[in-house]
Amino acid sequence: MPIQPADVLYTAVATAENGRDGRVATDDGTLDVVVNPPKEMGGSGTGTNPEQLFAAGYSACFQGALAVVARREKADVTGSTVTAKVGIGKNDDGFGLIVEISANIPNVDGETARALLKKAHEVCPYSRATRGNITVTLV
Repeated sequence: MPIQPADVLYTAVATAENGRDGRVATDDGTLDVVVNPPKEMGGSGTGTNPEQLFAAGYSACFQGALAVVARREKADVTGSTVTAKVGIGKNDDGFGLIVEISANIPNVDGETARALLKKAHEVCPYSRATRGNITVTLV
């Protein structure tokens, strides 16, 4: 169920200038970066790009969800890392995204790690927002 405006605890605000070949900055100035298309898409590749920004946000959010799930399950995820690979490519509607989430969880066995990833994928706000819209693979 979607949250309601009254339930919002924090709102991030970012403004882009010149789309994928310009600049994006947050209203508080903590993020201010040049964005350029990657070389693979005909750009200069000298700045970051929306896919890298999405991967950064998704991996951080997923790591947080993993920690929440681990606390519930009494699992030790100390020293774990989460990596998000975000691909962009052409589809029937123009362009689409695909995501691979991988995690290194050194203090649990493989079966426990897979179970934690699945549960984190259920509660992560990025996973919930993209569910049914893009393919997300857990590794």
